[in-house]
Amino acid sequence: MSNFSTGPERDVREAIIAACLEMNRVGINQGTSGNISVRWNDGILITPTSMPYKEMKPEDIVWMGFDGSVAGNRTPSSEWRFHLDIMRTKSDVGAIVHAHPYACTTLSIMGKGIPPLHYMIAITGGHDVRCAPYATFGTDELSRNALAALSGRAACLLGHHGMIATGRTLDRAMWMAVEIETLAKQYLACLPFGEPPLLSVEEIENVISRMNGYGHAG
Repeated sequence: MSNFSTGPERDVREAIIAACLEMNRVGINQGTSGNISVRWNDGILITPTSMPYKEMKPEDIVWMGFDGSVAGNRTPSSEWRFHLDIMRTKSDVGAIVHAHPYACTTLSIMGKGIPPLHYMIAITGGHDVRCAPYATFGTDELSRNALAALSGRAACLLGHHGMIATGRTLDRAMWMAVEIETLAKQYLACLPFGEPPLLSVEEIENVISRMNGYGHAG
């Protein structure tokens, strides 16, 4: 394992811990149910399993190679499979945030994704946020389902589970997670009145085109 007492790797480890604390502070996660990874060298730096965020130190963050090798003092998050598989498959992803926010999780329990009720859905790179079918946490099946739901998208819901948000950077992935939860809240607020009117695929494609010009989409 590399020496990270100082330098860029330690900075990334500290940023992961800060992001975990921020997830709970802003209300998109609770306890230690969420996990975060950042692309690093030929693998990822990922949060350890079942460790209170307030107790985490930089040395507790685990490095996992794309070949499955592990370096660190802790056991990686039980969701390491989909973190690794997403990073392997989507070269533009530099960070992943997985959490159990209230609105996203509620929709996922109902098997619902998020439709294009608001133009901000375009930040995902498409016209909706899909909900992956349920699979047991930590399994290859869950990873496969997540990858399918993330095809052409920067975020997805996981049936009866939670959500995944990705980004080029950790800050971007965190921003994505908060925005997706906001969209989920808006959708839930509409449902007592019936399904909301939706924007068309063409309208969302126009938004994506404009966002790409400003560097906002995907």
